[in-house]
Amino acid sequence: MPYDPTNPLAARAAEILRDNDTGALVKAAPSLYPHQWSWDAALVSIGLGHIDLDRAIAELRHLFRGQWRNGLIPHIQYDANATAAAYFPDAERWASRYVSPDAPQDVATSGIVQPPVHAFAVRQLIGLASLEQGTEIAREFFRPLMNWHRYLHSARDPENSGLITIVHPWESGMDNSPRWDSAMARIEVPKDDLPPYTRRDLAHVSDPSQRPTNEDYDRYIWILEVLKRSRYRVDVGYDQLPFRVKDVFFTALLVAGNESLMHIASIAGADLEDMDIIEEWIALGRRGLTARWDDATGRCLDYDVVSDTEIDVDTIASISPIFAGQVSRGVRQAIIDRWQSSALTGHPDLRWKLPPSTSLDAPQFNTTRYWRGPVWPVINWLTWHAWQRNGEFALADELREQALAQIAASGFYEYMNPVTGEGMGSDAQSWTAAAVLDWLAE
Repeated sequence: MPYDPTNPLAARAAEILRDNDTGALVKAAPSLYPHQWSWDAALVSIGLGHIDLDRAIAELRHLFRGQWRNGLIPHIQYDANATAAAYFPDAERWASRYVSPDAPQDVATSGIVQPPVHAFAVRQLIGLASLEQGTEIAREFFRPLMNWHRYLHSARDPENSGLITIVHPWESGMDNSPRWDSAMARIEVPKDDLPPYTRRDLAHVSDPSQRPTNEDYDRYIWILEVLKRSRYRVDVGYDQLPFRVKDVFFTALLVAGNESLMHIASIAGADLEDMDIIEEWIALGRRGLTARWDDATGRCLDYDVVSDTEIDVDTIASISPIFAGQVSRGVRQAIIDRWQSSALTGHPDLRWKLPPSTSLDAPQFNTTRYWRGPVWPVINWLTWHAWQRNGEFALADELREQALAQIAASGFYEYMNPVTGEGMGSDAQSWTAAAVLDWLAE
C-alpha cells in the first residue's frame, strides 16, 4: 500500500522525518541525537523509501561515506553543521580521524559499530524500486556491504565461532542492558586516568533516571579511551580489551543481513566466489547461535569472552535465533512459547502485548530505565519482520496492531513504559516514524 497522507499517523510520521532532515542526513532525534547513527540511518531509510525513494538512497549514501578503509561502519557520523556541544561524546573525544589510519580524513566519526541492519535496509529499498533502479541500488551498495560484513567476520570473530564480539556496550544498540552488568562491573576505571567530561544527554530528557547512570558512563568513556589508545584496531589489541562479549542479538541480525546480502549479490551480478563466502557466513552464524541456545531455559545466551562465562539474563535478546531464521522445530516452539509467556508479551501488567527490553520476571527489570525494561518500537519493528520471515503471520499481525496502537496513544517516542504506556526518551524519534510508515505500507 503506498503512503497515504490522509492517514493521520502516516502524515505525522512523514512530518517527523521531514523535520529531522538536515538536507544531508536525517537526525536520529531532534535534539538528543543530532547526528547520523548507523543502525538508525539504515532503518530510517526504509521509512523514507515509502515517501521518497531517492531521499532514502541518499541517506544510505551519506552513511557509507563514513565507512572506514577496513570496512567498519562507525556507529556515529557527525554532522559538521551541528553545534559541537549538542552531543557527548563528540567527534573530538573519539578523535578517530587523528588516531586511526583506517578512518576517513574528511568525515568525523566514532570508532565503534552498531548492529548490521544495513543490507536488510538496502534489500527493502530494492523491493520498493523499479527493476532497473533496483539493479542500480544493488550494484552501488553490494561492495561496501560486503566489506562491512567481512570486517565483522574477521576483526570481530577471531575465534571463527560464528558469534560476533562487541567491544563496547554501545555497539549492541542496547546500551545499558542488564546483559552487560557483570562484564561492566568487572571494569575498574582509574579515576586519575579518565579525562574529564560533561554528559549532555541528561539535558534532553525530563527524568534523568530514565538514562544510564554516571557509573555506567564512566565505564563507557573509559572503554572508549582504551579503544582510542589502541587506534581502534580491535583485531590487534583484541586480547587486552576490557569488554569483549559475544552478542547473540548482534550475531542474529548479521545472519539476517547476510541473507539480504546474498539477495543483493544476485541482483548485482556478484561473482560466485563472493556468494560462496556469504553462504559460509550464514551457516557459520547459525552454528554459533545454536551453540548459545540453552534448552533448559529456552533462551539464547550471550557469552563473556573475558571471564569465559555465559551471560544468563532474561531479556528480549533471548529470542535472538528467530531473527536469524531457519531454527529447528523445537527451538522455534520454545521461542514462541517464551514470546507469549509472562517473560515477554503475556505478562498481565503490560499496557500492550509488546515485549519489554528486559523481562518483567527478571530481577533487573525497571519500567523506565532505557534498555532495562521499556518497550522499544524499533525492536517491535525488527521482530515483526522476523516473525513474517519465519512464516508466523498471526504473531506478526498481532505485534503490528499492538505497536501501532501504542504509538497512536503514546506518541513517536524512543521507548515506552511497558506498564503505563508513557512515552520516554526522545520524542519525534526518526526510526519510530520510519517503523510506522513501514507498518502502514503493509
